[in-house]
Amino acid sequence: MKLTLSKPDNIGVLASTLCVVHCIATPFIFIAQTCSVTCCEASPSWWQFIDYIFLVISFFAVYRSTQTTSKKLIKPALWISWVALFVVIINEKLGLFHLPETYKYVAALTLVVLHLYNQKYCQCKNDKCCTHNE
Repeated sequence: MKLTLSKPDNIGVLASTLCVVHCIATPFIFIAQTCSVTCCEASPSWWQFIDYIFLVISFFAVYRSTQTTSKKLIKPALWISWVALFVVIINEKLGLFHLPETYKYVAALTLVVLHLYNQKYCQCKNDKCCTHNE
């Protein structure tokens, strides 16, 4: 937890990137699985659970990043991206309506880009610029 508090953008970039890799790898894993065993269509529950782990980690990274950013536009952008990723993943799990897979990638990659941008250009130089002191 200390790492999340001290380097939230690094954690956000890592979690979002791993989420994208997880999303990209899933179809290939199941294509390989169907070639070897044709009995199961569903992915293992532990593999599906990883989505929720990424959501929780990225939530805390976004929360902490929005507390330490110096740019007001980054705050809503990070939250909108996280909410979009959350909605897409929950919708995928519940099957409420059909959304293209690209929405998940766009939301996760947007989080990566925003965390990288925030890390490079939006860090407070002193305690007076951050949200917790305003």
